[in-house]
Amino acid sequence: MADETIPVAGLAEPASIVLDRWGIPHIRAESLMDMFFVQGFNAARDRLWQIDLGRKRGLGQLAADFGPGYLEQDRAARLFLYRGDMEREWSSYGDDSRAICERFVAGINAYIGLCEREPERLPPEFAAMGTRPARWQAEDVVRIRSHGWVRNAVSEVVRSNVVAASGAAADLLRQNIEPAHDATAGREVEALPLECLDALELATAPVTFKPERLAARLEDAAAWRKVSPLGEVMREAAAQGSNNWAVHGSRTDTGRPILAGDPHRTHVVPSLRYIIHMSAPGFDGIGAGEPSLPGISMGHNGTAGFGLTLFFGHDQEDVYTYETHPDDPHLYRYGDGWEPMRVLTEKVALKDGGEAELVLKFTRHGPVLAEYPGQRKAIAMRTVWLEPGTAPYFRSIVTMHADSFDAFRRGMAGWGVPATNQVYADISGAIGWVVAGFSPARPNWDGLLAVPGDGRFEWDGYLAAESLPFTLDPPEGYVATANEMNVPDAWHDENRPIGYEWVEPSRAHRIGESFAAEKIHSVESAKALQTDVLSIPARRLCGLLAGVEPEAPEAREAMTLLAGWDHRLSEASAAAALFEVWWTRHLRPAVIERLVPDPASRLLIGLGDVASVIAVLEAPADRMSISDRDRLLAGTLAAAFRTCRTLMGDDAVGWAWGRIHVAHFEHAVGAARDGTSFDVGPFPIGGSESTPMNAAFRPDDFRLVSGASFRMVLDVGDWDRSVCINTPGQSGDPRSPHYADLAPIWAAGDYVPMLYSRAAVDAAAVRTIRLQPVV
Repeated sequence: MADETIPVAGLAEPASIVLDRWGIPHIRAESLMDMFFVQGFNAARDRLWQIDLGRKRGLGQLAADFGPGYLEQDRAARLFLYRGDMEREWSSYGDDSRAICERFVAGINAYIGLCEREPERLPPEFAAMGTRPARWQAEDVVRIRSHGWVRNAVSEVVRSNVVAASGAAADLLRQNIEPAHDATAGREVEALPLECLDALELATAPVTFKPERLAARLEDAAAWRKVSPLGEVMREAAAQGSNNWAVHGSRTDTGRPILAGDPHRTHVVPSLRYIIHMSAPGFDGIGAGEPSLPGISMGHNGTAGFGLTLFFGHDQEDVYTYETHPDDPHLYRYGDGWEPMRVLTEKVALKDGGEAELVLKFTRHGPVLAEYPGQRKAIAMRTVWLEPGTAPYFRSIVTMHADSFDAFRRGMAGWGVPATNQVYADISGAIGWVVAGFSPARPNWDGLLAVPGDGRFEWDGYLAAESLPFTLDPPEGYVATANEMNVPDAWHDENRPIGYEWVEPSRAHRIGESFAAEKIHSVESAKALQTDVLSIPARRLCGLLAGVEPEAPEAREAMTLLAGWDHRLSEASAAAALFEVWWTRHLRPAVIERLVPDPASRLLIGLGDVASVIAVLEAPADRMSISDRDRLLAGTLAAAFRTCRTLMGDDAVGWAWGRIHVAHFEHAVGAARDGTSFDVGPFPIGGSESTPMNAAFRPDDFRLVSGASFRMVLDVGDWDRSVCINTPGQSGDPRSPHYADLAPIWAAGDYVPMLYSRAAVDAAAVRTIRLQPVV
């Protein structure tokens, strides 16, 4: 695409956007406020459909564009909007936070105005759906909370059902608890209705465009209260996570620190992340963030590098149950009396020009998720989302300026959501790890089950940020996290637990093995580790087969195929395909079926927690005998071999994990009116949710659902040697050459340069957009 010059009202001085050959924009502005203006303009230039849809979803304004089938999602989103004091909200992020947002949205609105004058600039999704982008307000950036991730309300409700029907041991198969703890001690557990989660699930769900939903009439609105089965929500939550690490110069080939990060989120097109370089007097940084937010949350500023993992184990939400008044369901018991719910009625526009009313209810703890007048019961949720200072990732506008570990840690003290492990490295040679996120202090309960909302169970503020764990220049020469339970033992001895639910530790253990085996690290070794597909679960489970003597010929053939396998889930590996079919489709379900008789509980447990299921198989104890375990292994292995024949043919020589495990980036709209698909893929992929290269998949068809769309490896101090990747491309416009150009590179486990110096950027530049102020 050719260079161009665009006159832009609202810009104070000339600025430019230099695009390199990989679609990474390098903004050059003459002031910080112009820099944020241009960032907003560029976000709209490259991701207008995405950020417009995200804004409408978050504010609860979908029905105005798409009809009554979206009213329930609008209502759910509005329950979780920040509705508190805006002065407290702005001040939580710093004195300039409002000004930054005002300039950022002014840039977005300037590009929308340009599209109104030149409609051909609008991405084709708007024509396909018959909509137009809407103007932004500065408050929109911070009031929308439902794109962030907090936990564990869903788990509390599911736990109540599993424990009530099948006991605490069954629930541990669903979600392991660390540190070990009895969540049900002294309690009679009552199962909460699963549909009480509908509003929460809907508020956080992506927007879908099924024809029947788009055609829904007002009387059909309630039919769209649930957009996905609970099992899908639970599987997606379990697959989210990240890896990051920082290596001291004493352990690198250059003597400089290396910092690496690859957040794992749902795979979509456009990507959830956007890579951008922002430069103005007072700041020069490059990295990734959310396209609808100012600043960057992962990257470097020329002095310090920083990266996050989503998530750390903070438990940031609680479900409350209420006894309601026999004569007025809007009164709930609190203390010795009754307290009224706050009831709001909001009018919303509909696509046909009409209006509808949405009724929103709140207790002192938060939004009312469900009401059961016949049982005199209501259920609500308290979440840090609704507290000042918890706009997801927005604290990055402060932390991206840090030039020392102390400054970074001070900035992270105000980071509310999401709860994260943050790693740090700078040109002085320092490396460190910081826990970030508001962590509620619960004086008299553990947060693992719902509690009465009558005043007996209240938060006592948050754990002091300065008391949260951190590390500076550890003797091991590195810091690394992968969502495992990594709270130091000494910290637990003196403090209440931060949380009990963590991701199973296979990725963390593999990363730890790599650091133990490889004393000197490099950018290349960091790339290799980020794309490592060795499966520790595969190694452990294949080890159990040594004493198995199967009778079925298919089981014997399967054991022959697995013998001598290196346990790497490589895309070309037949053994990898067999193992994942066995583990996912047969062995895990068989263990759950064997140990949990209740069918309803089994549905909620799903495939179970990886660590918990493997622990049962390695040490059956009183749950099953060794001989029973071996028969289970052999029987499911034979069944898996037969399944592989059905999926990939009779000859195992032609099997390959990448034949069935593929990345297909599905666009919400799907296709333009002319039938042109907006989807990207498929690409054969290795790995699984348990490998450092996180590649979680749907068990029904093995299609990838989440993992690292963005990866970066920073050579701290020689910044032009840093590398990164985003997928499927930087742009969200299907007409752009950068819409899908990075996907094949990503699928091959490769990277592109993360150029920083002006000389290196100019040498790789393919297009310059010059922005001129309108006098």
